Amino acid sequence: MTHSNTSASVRARGPDPDGPSSGSLLGARVRGVDSLAAMRIGLALPQYDYSVAGESPLRFATIVEYARIAERGGADSVWLSDHLFLDLAKYGGSDRREGCFDPVVTLAALARAVPRVRLGTLVALEALRPAAVLAKALATVDRVSGGRLDIGLGAGWYEPEYHELHMEMPRPGKRLERLVDAVEVVKGLLGGGPFSYEGEHHGARGATNHPPAAQHPRPRVFVGGKGDRLLRVAAEHADGWNTCWTWTPDAYAERLRVYDDACAAAGRDPSGMWRTLGLYALCGENEKDLDRRFARLRESSPPGVLDGVDLATFRVGRLVGTVDEIREQVSTWEGLGVDTIILGVGAVPFQVSVPDDVELLLETCATA
Repeated sequence: MTHSNTSASVRARGPDPDGPSSGSLLGARVRGVDSLAAMRIGLALPQYDYSVAGESPLRFATIVEYARIAERGGADSVWLSDHLFLDLAKYGGSDRREGCFDPVVTLAALARAVPRVRLGTLVALEALRPAAVLAKALATVDRVSGGRLDIGLGAGWYEPEYHELHMEMPRPGKRLERLVDAVEVVKGLLGGGPFSYEGEHHGARGATNHPPAAQHPRPRVFVGGKGDRLLRVAAEHADGWNTCWTWTPDAYAERLRVYDDACAAAGRDPSGMWRTLGLYALCGENEKDLDRRFARLRESSPPGVLDGVDLATFRVGRLVGTVDEIREQVSTWEGLGVDTIILGVGAVPFQVSVPDDVELLLETCATA
């Protein structure tokens, strides 16, 4: 696989009259790939018809409600995943296919509803869109949001949606090859181009993308996963790495060593790479309150997911505990170099418990 750039894939630009002004609140929050901050907190929003107990199909107004809770609670970012549909058999639940909101369209709509928090894809599936078309859509979201988009891309894992796309799900190595092509094309076109890339699966020939993304030189692009080969892709091609939803510090530290070694082999400084971590999360004001909240979560989670699971088991690999315990855990993750913890306030991806659970977690993490 070869590629050539007809111009720099990421280029600097002067002030854009359509983008945020440097003196505005949004302008002050615009961060490109050269600006990494201390650890921040994000929220995985409800997105699926299973996401909120008693609400199916999920309403867009509910997504907005939780995004506003995140913004009021001091979260730095909100996140959506990317599937055509999803079932919960992998998590002990039903194999019924649950509907969901498209992340790109929904993030664009949220840009008006929540004017301060950053917006992210966790993660956009390579197979669903031509990479150049995805870059166009993402650049538009970044522009309409005033430069608040963070972009996660993934190689895919859910075979039923490949079937509905009339595709055979490629073997893991081939999916990673496709991901590399997608990352390079998305990065190259976010800045506007012209850009060329000759990939086997995604490419561009002197392509331009106007208007380009608002962030300078472009939004950050990370990849999601945990295998050795994926970590090499992150080190060689992306601006960072995400993994989720259950991790112990020891297990994460082992993956981090692999990632850091891959960065060193690629000639990149690991400390300059963006590390985000998604964790299922639940907080109680004290042990009794935590017991009560877990019982409520178990009752409201999709059938089968938490059957027979006690609180002691649920704690393992998750951000779960009393206020003091959560603060200690956040400090541990920060010590491991995590830049952003993304809270999954539920028992399955992009499920949310009641607003009070989200609010207490955000308040606790904000003061960790």
